[in-house]
Amino acid sequence: MINIPKEAQKALEMLNSAGFEAWVVGGIVRNSLMGLDVSDADITTNALPLQTAKVFEGYHLIETGLKHGTVTVIIDGTPVEITTYRTEKGYSDGRHPDEVQFTASLKEDCARRDFTINAICYNPAEGLMDFYGGVQDIENRLIRCVGNADKRFKEDGLRIIRRLRFASVLGFEIEPVTKQAIFANCHLLKNISAERIYTELNKLLCGTNVKHILMEYTDVLAEIIPEILPLKGFDQKNYHHIYDVLEHTAVAVENCPPVPQLRLAALLHDFGKPATFTIDNKGVGHFYGHDEVSLEISKDILKRLKVSGNDYNLITRLVKHHDTFIEPNEKAVRRAMNKHGEDFVKMLLLLKRADNKGQNTKDFDRTDEYNSLETIIDSVLEQNQCFSLKDLAINGNDLTQTGISPSPLTGRILNCLLEMVIDGQIANEKEILLSKVAEIQQ
Repeated sequence: MINIPKEAQKALEMLNSAGFEAWVVGGIVRNSLMGLDVSDADITTNALPLQTAKVFEGYHLIETGLKHGTVTVIIDGTPVEITTYRTEKGYSDGRHPDEVQFTASLKEDCARRDFTINAICYNPAEGLMDFYGGVQDIENRLIRCVGNADKRFKEDGLRIIRRLRFASVLGFEIEPVTKQAIFANCHLLKNISAERIYTELNKLLCGTNVKHILMEYTDVLAEIIPEILPLKGFDQKNYHHIYDVLEHTAVAVENCPPVPQLRLAALLHDFGKPATFTIDNKGVGHFYGHDEVSLEISKDILKRLKVSGNDYNLITRLVKHHDTFIEPNEKAVRRAMNKHGEDFVKMLLLLKRADNKGQNTKDFDRTDEYNSLETIIDSVLEQNQCFSLKDLAINGNDLTQTGISPSPLTGRILNCLLEMVIDGQIANEKEILLSKVAEIQQ
């Protein structure tokens, strides 16, 4: 059963009623066959772009893709992309076709598509149309190029990381010939914009099969993040660890919730280890200061990937503090949440849990410690304990009423009171706080 959104169904019916062929294609068919959620739908048709526009006369049309055959129709507030059957020639920039020609053949249109699982078409009247064995590849959980894999990747280098992303997200294996072509052409990733790489990398990292992809395709990923190569096979020589640095990293990424910023922080958190490795006189390996080196490496990588300011700040903070110890007691938790905010502390704990999973959990398991820490965090929040100025029982207006004019002194007094509350020296009660003001001024 192919789950076609009602807006796409309406588009199919209108094109058919006008005498044209029309099929849903790509992700909608693939996901439906796999029992996954369907979010949007692409439609392919033998109607030429101007004919498509005529069929949907009266609808809001977006024609920015017109020269490549795409008309986006807004139906009931939802955009539906409708593209004319086409063939493509020449990819001089290794990304976009130099020439697009319209065709009357659905098979020719499918021949230009990237993967067999994305080249399956469907319409309710005729059922599935699968020229290149995509249905069987789904059944076999296999990712394979349409036609010549080497040619497909040379046409568009982005397909290389898209292939890895699909393998990670869907848990599919990559067909051997396709795999060989990935390694042979991975240098083409250098031609792809940082923004597109970052989008695909985020999706790849959030896949259920991410550990396998990081381990199996390290050399491919090194084309966009060369700093990953020193991690490969690096023996940590420390009883806390049972994996080399790369596998430890892959396990940590896999054990994070699938939040892009969190998983990217897990990927980067130990990049500084090879550069800081030392061995003591007992033959035990150490990585003193690796968090700071990892932070500097992460900054370079994130700038190169052109991440947003918010992502940059969050990821670098997580990398910087991934080894910061938070004692499992209320005072330490209040201090941590005062410094970093409750959302960051919660996310940092998730990273710490994942980091621990990549260590020697038989002899060095910190799960109980992190469980206690989580319980205390929840307790502090449930009890509305004070750990920030907004939680303090008095504010600047209260100080003004005591005769203290608004000034930098106001802030110093409030922060001093907050410190005392966080440390448990005094209760967060208005009368008690005000009674301490004169003492603080002395």
